Amino acid sequence: MNTPTLLGLCAAVLIGLGLYGLIVNPHPLRKIMAFNVMGNGIFLVAAVIARRGAGAGMGGDPVPQALLITALVVAFAASALGVALVLRLFEETGSASLTAPEAAPRTHAAESEV
Repeated sequence: MNTPTLLGLCAAVLIGLGLYGLIVNPHPLRKIMAFNVMGNGIFLVAAVIARRGAGAGMGGDPVPQALLITALVVAFAASALGVALVLRLFEETGSASLTAPEAAPRTHAAESEV
C-alpha cells in the first residue's frame, strides 16, 4: 500500500466519522466539531489529489495548496462563528440545545374555556 492510498483511506475514515457525528449528536458544539472533522477529511483528500497531480520533480501543485490554506482559514472562521452563535443561544435561552422546549400539557379546564 502506497502513501496516497493510505492517506485517501484516512481521509475517508475522517469524513465518515464526521458525518456520523453530525447526524447522531444533538448537541450543537458536538455538531460543530463533527463538521470540522469531516472538513479535515475533505482537506486531506484535496491535499492528496494536489500531491498526485504534481509534475515530475515538483513538490506539489501550488494552486490546490493555496486553496487548501484559504479553506483552512475559512473553516476556522466558520467554526468561531458557530461557537459564538451557540454561546449567544446559551445566553438567551439558558440552554445550548437545539430542541424545542416541551409545551406544558393542556388540561380539560383550559380546553373548555376556549
